[in-house]
Amino acid sequence: MASSSLARAHRPSTSTSSVAAALLASASPIHTRRFLQLHAHLLRTGLLALSPITTTAAFLSLAAASLPSHHALAVLDHHLTAPSSLPSTFQCNSILRALSDPSDALRFLRRMRALGRRGNAFTLAILLKPRCALAHARQLHANVVADGHLRDALLATSLMRCYSNCSDGDGARKLFDEMPVRDAVAWNVLITCYARNRQTKDALKLFEEMKGRGSGAEPDDITCILLLQACTRLGALDFGEQVWAYAEEHGYGGELKVRNSLIAMYSRCGCVDKAYRVFCGTPQKSVVTWSAMISGLAANGFGNDAISAFEEMIRSDVAPDEQTFTGVLSACSHSGLVDEGFSFFDMMRFEYGLKPNVRHYGCIVDLMGRAGLLDEAYELVTNEMKVAPDATIWRTLLGACRIHGHVDLGERVIGNLIELKAQQAGDYVLLLNTYAAVGEWSKVSEVRKLMQEKGIQTTPGCTTVEHNGEVHEFIADDDAHPRKVEIYEKLNEINKQLRIAGYVPNVSSELHDLDSEGKESALTYHSEKLAIAFALLVTPQHRPIRLAKNLRVCVDCHNFTKVFSGIYNRLVIVRDRTRFHHFHGGKCSCNDYW
Repeated sequence: MASSSLARAHRPSTSTSSVAAALLASASPIHTRRFLQLHAHLLRTGLLALSPITTTAAFLSLAAASLPSHHALAVLDHHLTAPSSLPSTFQCNSILRALSDPSDALRFLRRMRALGRRGNAFTLAILLKPRCALAHARQLHANVVADGHLRDALLATSLMRCYSNCSDGDGARKLFDEMPVRDAVAWNVLITCYARNRQTKDALKLFEEMKGRGSGAEPDDITCILLLQACTRLGALDFGEQVWAYAEEHGYGGELKVRNSLIAMYSRCGCVDKAYRVFCGTPQKSVVTWSAMISGLAANGFGNDAISAFEEMIRSDVAPDEQTFTGVLSACSHSGLVDEGFSFFDMMRFEYGLKPNVRHYGCIVDLMGRAGLLDEAYELVTNEMKVAPDATIWRTLLGACRIHGHVDLGERVIGNLIELKAQQAGDYVLLLNTYAAVGEWSKVSEVRKLMQEKGIQTTPGCTTVEHNGEVHEFIADDDAHPRKVEIYEKLNEINKQLRIAGYVPNVSSELHDLDSEGKESALTYHSEKLAIAFALLVTPQHRPIRLAKNLRVCVDCHNFTKVFSGIYNRLVIVRDRTRFHHFHGGKCSCNDYW
């Protein structure tokens, strides 16, 4: 009788068991305290020990999803004491999916394997979390090879994406080369990896490899979009047009995303007329299409045209978004349209109900800074902005201080960058420029000394020219190009012709405290000038000379190129870090406002 009463005392009530069963069946995360109560109930009643393995697997999945990492792993270890209690591979995968930390997932995988459950390709794919560290990616790579899963395209491409997120292009390429079968997705992932890690030229080379025999896949519409985006970053017009020709030939020319990418590519290569033709030939224009065209017009100095396009977009009943307003505000900034810029800023907030982000405020600060409203811009940044200013905002204001020689404000701006711990070599160069513009050479020396003490290395100016699908790079005083003798001879010839026409080097662009002759000598072989000399050697008279520079064009190179365009009757299109300059007939599209 006593034993019967004891059995009844330990038998779980129907309602309690039902609640436990419902929780296990849902496998949805629950509060930690509630899970611990459930665990205690299952241990006390013995339900878990008597349950089928499917219930055990559901419990372990719930533990992984509901508990902090160290508690979850302790529970898993407690219940995985023997191979007989180990869930199936499918159930183990469910548990792995619930573990959010990659390190915890790897520990569980090792526990699975120690107990004899090897897992499958999907097991390894689950472990490739977005936050997966490079060391984990390499460990998983070894497992993929050891377990013979390289033929699983989904797993291999997921691992390649992991390498890409870790900025390891070499690791992605190594895995790609190991794959016995490569589909278009694998090629596209490698192209994305190269493009993301600024290996743009390597990304472009893959297009030729992909089209060749034995590649296993032909470029598709995604490939074309990725390559057009890479050409946009590099300013590789000729290559971009090859990609577009391929897209049209293979039936991708009508795809809206391909056309949008082409508009952006043409715009970023300075071919606004070609971008506009593609834009006009696109029947169903999305907000992305309009924004790409407006931003392209803005970057190329056609501020009024960008505003006209924006107004046409409104008339077409396409609602602008944040990116559209970034483009139109940038147009106002680059063209000195102060009143128009403030009007569009108000329209964005009050008419369309869009909250300005840091890029929009950056455009307004740039607009005010270029117009000389430096104190007002500083007041906006420090007291009126609705978002926290980032380093780009402060650098924009610092650039305006350089343009207008506002030393005191420049020093304050550098102080804010130091507070953000975001100062870079370029910020100190801007401060150097500000001091040099007003002749404070002692301050220039102090900043140089500070940079040397901190080990701050400046980014060398680099100008690129594309010729026959190959990108040629130049830096100041470059002697690495195979045609360097011809290039220097041509540049010396150009200099003689320009001096006869009245060109005088602007020595304010040289930041070293040298005499006039020394400064002129230092300016002679800047990267833009070497690139122009090379382009003159290889570019037919009827074609524009196209350059791309990683930094802002200096005043002397700007003057040099203006005079060159008139004397040699050439159109020169220069893309610097922020905008385009179209030089023709001795003038620039920016009207010296940059």
